[in-house]
Amino acid sequence: MTSVDTQDHAGASDRQAVARRLLESSEALSYDPVREVDWETPLDTDFHGASPEWSTLYGTSYWDEMTPEQQRELTRQEAASVASTGIWFEMILQQMVLRDFYAKDPTDPAFQWALTEIADECRHSIMFARGAAKLRAPAYRPRRVVVELGRAFKTLASGEAAYAAILVAEEVLDVMQRDWMRDERVVPFVRTINNIHVVEESRHMKFAREETRERLRGAGWLRRQVNAIVVAGASYAIVRSMVSDQVYATAGLDRERAVREARANEHHRSMLRSSCAGLMEFLSSAGLLTRASTWFYRRANLI
Repeated sequence: MTSVDTQDHAGASDRQAVARRLLESSEALSYDPVREVDWETPLDTDFHGASPEWSTLYGTSYWDEMTPEQQRELTRQEAASVASTGIWFEMILQQMVLRDFYAKDPTDPAFQWALTEIADECRHSIMFARGAAKLRAPAYRPRRVVVELGRAFKTLASGEAAYAAILVAEEVLDVMQRDWMRDERVVPFVRTINNIHVVEESRHMKFAREETRERLRGAGWLRRQVNAIVVAGASYAIVRSMVSDQVYATAGLDRERAVREARANEHHRSMLRSSCAGLMEFLSSAGLLTRASTWFYRRANLI
C-alpha cells in the first residue's frame, strides 16, 4: 500500500469514527420541538425576541430614541428574520447533502449521519417557521437575486465549498443563539428554540468541519483559491440576508433611516466579527482564507 493509500484509508477511518460518535450523540440527546417548545402560551410582548445587544440598531441614536416597546418589537422581528433566513439556508443545505450522498454506501456511518442531519434540519425548519409565526412576523425572504444565487449554489456547489459554506452559516447563528438562549430578557419559547438548535447544530458543525478537511485532502493551490472565493461569496450573501430591511417597517420605524443607521452601526459589526473569530481561524488553517476571499468577509463585517 502506498503512502497516499495509507493516508486515504486513515482519513476514511477517522471520518467514520466521527460519524459514529455523532450518531451516538444524536441518539442520546435530541429534541422534539413539538413537545419541547411552549407553543400554546400567547406571546408575551414584555419580552425581547433576541438579546438587545444583537439588534442591528443597538448602539445607534435611533435605538436611544425608541421606546422600550419599540425596541422589544424590533428584536422580535429581527429574530423572526434570522429564523426565516435559517429556513432558506437549511433547505439549501439539505439538498446539497442529499446530492452529495446520492447512491453512496448506506452502511457507511457517514451516510447514516447525513440522513440524520437532514432529519434534524427538517425539524429545525418547521420549528423556526412556527417560532416566526408566533412572533407575529410576516414571511421574510432574502432579496430575489440572493434567492436565485442560492438556487444556483445548491445545484452546483460540492465538496469543500458546500461543507465550508454550511459551516459558516451554522457558526454565525450558533454564537448569537448561545447568547439569546441564556438571556432572561428573551421570550421563553424563543430561548427554548435557540437551545434546541445550539445543541443539535453543534453536531452538524463538527461534521461540516470534518467533511471540509476530508474533501481538501490533497487539494492543490488553485482549487483552494477558487473554493475560498466561492465560500466567501456564499458567506457574504448569507450574513447580509439575516436581517431583512423589512423588519424596520414592520416594527413601525422609519425604514430608510433605520437601514442607514444599521449599516453604519459599528457595535453590530463588532458583534459579528467577534462571533466569527473561531470560524476564521478554521478557514485559515484549511487554506480557505485567501487575500481575495478576505474582501468578501470584510464586506460582510466578519473580519
